[in-house]
Amino acid sequence: MHTPLSPPPDPTGATEFAMAFTSTPRGARLARLFVSHRLDAWGHPYDGGVNETLTLITAELCANAVRHGRVPGRDFHVRLATGADGGRLCVEVSDTRAERRPVVAAPTVPDVESESGYGLLLVAALADDWGVTDRRSGPGKTVWAVVDVG
Repeated sequence: MHTPLSPPPDPTGATEFAMAFTSTPRGARLARLFVSHRLDAWGHPYDGGVNETLTLITAELCANAVRHGRVPGRDFHVRLATGADGGRLCVEVSDTRAERRPVVAAPTVPDVESESGYGLLLVAALADDWGVTDRRSGPGKTVWAVVDVG
């Protein structure tokens, strides 16, 4: 079961990163950039493995929120937090479409000719844990991934 992590303070004084983005490809790109920037501010440099891993996971989850979870006129939300001991980072992407939930079992490999269907395979391979829960603040779902950094 997913337990949201509580973040420790970072050098900028923030305790977590959370923001809404438009459900568009541009919104997904901005979310990826903002998460990468926040990770760098938290001491995980842009060219480091932690930043690269969580940025890629964020990109995949945001792309899925835009492609499969989009409801016209509704934003998707991203939350990045660290565990109390700083050894785990969690990214959560929430959208308002509750009926299109990803299957948390090991994703199946898509047809070799397919141009899509690889995102959750990447998330499952890169994250130490991941899953889907009901969205806390209303209708929809939250897909989350945790990466151990300690």
